[in-house]
Amino acid sequence: MSGAENVAPGVPEEIAAAPVVVKLGGSCLDDLAEPWWDDLAELGRRHPLVLVHGWSKPLKRLSPRYSEPSAILRDRYGNQSRWTTPEVIADIKTVSAVMAEDVLGRLESRGIVAERLLGSDGLVQAGEGERWWWQGKQLVELENLVGPITGVDPHALKNLQPGHAYLVTPLARNEAGKEVNTDADRAAAAVAGSIGARDLVLVTDVAHLLIDGEPVSRIGSEAAAAFRDKGATGGMRKKLRAAGEGLERGVERVVIGSAPVTDLLAGRTGTVITRF
Repeated sequence: MSGAENVAPGVPEEIAAAPVVVKLGGSCLDDLAEPWWDDLAELGRRHPLVLVHGWSKPLKRLSPRYSEPSAILRDRYGNQSRWTTPEVIADIKTVSAVMAEDVLGRLESRGIVAERLLGSDGLVQAGEGERWWWQGKQLVELENLVGPITGVDPHALKNLQPGHAYLVTPLARNEAGKEVNTDADRAAAAVAGSIGARDLVLVTDVAHLLIDGEPVSRIGSEAAAAFRDKGATGGMRKKLRAAGEGLERGVERVVIGSAPVTDLLAGRTGTVITRF
């Protein structure tokens, strides 16, 4: 079925068939039921899909050491990062391959042609990473194979069309040619901006952004950034940073939540973040 056959009356085809980027949280992937995948496949019949996955829970299942506090580093600015060595990169690839087999199988059984792409295979470029990290009460210099995303080459995503999905493992390649770890939420935002996606959906294990204990259904980017810097913690802080970066790169709306993607895009649940 072509994109033109899916276009609603009065909606320009380039908008109706615009790609949608969905970040699949590693903490919630196991909890996505069959109807959730049915919904995603239905969306994929109308829009090209790019899925970017996390790996936090699968990595912890692989080895107890990934659940230890020492597995997470904090830099001098307070940002957290997984301590990534070549062995950790190898483990990320191991768990990602298993996840990819599951995700691609679920989509292909529903009629969506799906393929996996390592971000480090020409898609995502990274800059030099932070070298100073806290260990106990001391700042020490460590080689940590992480890096900020500096670019995305959209030409690596050659088949952006309805009925087709990519599953991206968010590793990157730095200027020295080394494979490095990146934040999956921010990688999804960078990919969304590079391919002209109007919508970025961050699927996680919480239903909404909460401010002062109350669910937020809609918020502007400035208010979201203010809460990110003063009240948000942990994973939500990174998601709000990714949302801001996505909007800066041209994405029209970012949605955070745990529901089926079409429900999130329709604003029936979750938190919608827009520029204004």
